[in-house]
Amino acid sequence: MAAVSNLLSLIPGEIAPDTRLVGIARLAALGESIEEHKDVEYFTLPNKSLLNKCTARNMPFTWTINPYRGCEFACKYCYARYTHEFMEMRDGIDFERKIYAKQQSAFLLRRDLKKVKPGQDIAIGTATDPYQPAERRYQITRSIMEELAMHRGFSIGVVTKSQLVLRDIDVLQRITEHNQITIHLTITTLNTDLARKLEPRAPRPDLRLDAVRKLNENGVRAAVICAPVLPGITDSPADLEALVAAAAQAGAKYVYANPLFLKDCAAKMFMPFIEQHFPQLVTAYKQRYGRDAYVSPIYRKRIADLMNKFAHKYGLPDGEERRRSREQQPEQAEVEQLTLF
Repeated sequence: MAAVSNLLSLIPGEIAPDTRLVGIARLAALGESIEEHKDVEYFTLPNKSLLNKCTARNMPFTWTINPYRGCEFACKYCYARYTHEFMEMRDGIDFERKIYAKQQSAFLLRRDLKKVKPGQDIAIGTATDPYQPAERRYQITRSIMEELAMHRGFSIGVVTKSQLVLRDIDVLQRITEHNQITIHLTITTLNTDLARKLEPRAPRPDLRLDAVRKLNENGVRAAVICAPVLPGITDSPADLEALVAAAAQAGAKYVYANPLFLKDCAAKMFMPFIEQHFPQLVTAYKQRYGRDAYVSPIYRKRIADLMNKFAHKYGLPDGEERRRSREQQPEQAEVEQLTLF
């Protein structure tokens, strides 16, 4: 097992990559295989920058940080699988079996943070879970948090499915002293058996709720994302209410939901899953997502209305209250777009 100090300073291999490759694909070809474990292979990824500027107009955050490329949790619905295509990996399963650990992350972040201007938000975990199993080995996310703790005035949002975030309570507390940071635990369903099918290698829902509880008890702001909401599977009023109630009991600062966004790369993995486990829904999903990756405005409003109703019932802020709060808590706005996991 490579220690983080060794990983972050590894020098790429001597073998030249295919000269036809460019950009991130060329960098990936330079990476060295570090380790193999349970059908997952880990690679170094030579890295020119850790802090990436978001140019999409519909995203309210300015900067993103993803310590890894790929994610071991293997969530059937994850649209971030497309990011491996930039490395010329077209098989969707590569996203969960070939994990790239970015080199020299803390050093690069220290340099790059000079670019961040007041009022610009940093989102961590937009295309990979920063606390996936690889983090236990390589501690790249930990090194990033250590670096952020040495600065002040930043607005930071983190999205994860893992209770491993509790390992970093000490450094998260230091970040909180001089920055705004919220940790968001994604919980798709409270049904453990269903969660195991949807998110085969992710921690159980109860462990994520426990992380929410312990973070808030230790002064680190934590909330719950119910995303994606899966039509016909996790979108019943009873299921949504149960999740909101559990989040409130765990002390979540808020909870919100976003319906499934089904890009083509995700559909290639998700539709066979539906055919296997929910064959009665195949036709409905093809009709709903046949022409658009997004659900209809009517469906989105239905989910929003239900969540607002349950938020009121369990003493949590509803959508309008969160909207007003975002003027003072800008990182809360950013993560309402981070529903990848």
